Amino acid sequence: MKKVTSLLLNIIMLVVVFFVVTTYQQRNLLSSDSSPAPYFNLPVLNDSEQRIDIAMLKGNTTVVYFFAPWCTICRYSMPNLEAALVDSNINAIGIALDYKNEQAVAQFVSELKLTMPILLGDKNTQSNYKISAFPTYYVIDQQLRITARSMGYSSQLGITIRAQN
Repeated sequence: MKKVTSLLLNIIMLVVVFFVVTTYQQRNLLSSDSSPAPYFNLPVLNDSEQRIDIAMLKGNTTVVYFFAPWCTICRYSMPNLEAALVDSNINAIGIALDYKNEQAVAQFVSELKLTMPILLGDKNTQSNYKISAFPTYYVIDQQLRITARSMGYSSQLGITIRAQN
């Protein structure tokens, strides 16, 4: 009985520590209390003539996923994003930040076989969305309000749950 009690206490402590660390990491992100998402108007990867601005997302729930091509965690998490949204009515866009050049982003996208639109972000976008670590994503509702946020690795289930709330 003591072993079971000890195991349960250890599990509870682990869960509490996880939530405390997660809350601390996300303390500087934009609020997920349905505040308006900051404006952006960014070029699409491999098509500098085409741009996507936030107004184009209106009417759809969208996961806006910020990544860097050198980010190992992004490499493991981005496929979860695409898999989570395959059979849903939720859209996703990736915004590359902190990249050396467009070719580095294109190679990253090609290696992961990503199909979502990828935009080339800039320091202004990074500042407006308060991105301090990669990956970070926000869920934006049909009225362009932030309803969820996360930083770090996200599983397919985690992305699905946040996007559908």
